[in-house]
Amino acid sequence: MERDGQLELYGYVADRLKVAHARVRSLQVPEGVRMALTRKLLVITAAAKHDLADAARRLEWFMDDLDAGRFPEDARADGSP
Repeated sequence: MERDGQLELYGYVADRLKVAHARVRSLQVPEGVRMALTRKLLVITAAAKHDLADAARRLEWFMDDLDAGRFPEDARADGSP
């Protein structure tokens, strides 16, 4: 039974990551902001390999920030690190 829940959570996280990546791609923001958001998504993706529940929480926080228009402030507009 627990395995089914884990598979369901994995599917949920995978679907939400796809949505999040699509939303980041469609944002009208400077390239540096887009890169910073993409890096955050890559960190969440990597976290999912080790702690799926934590990755799901982090992804929800990320999506909440996107919905609220909260973007990284320290990203350079030209995309350089």
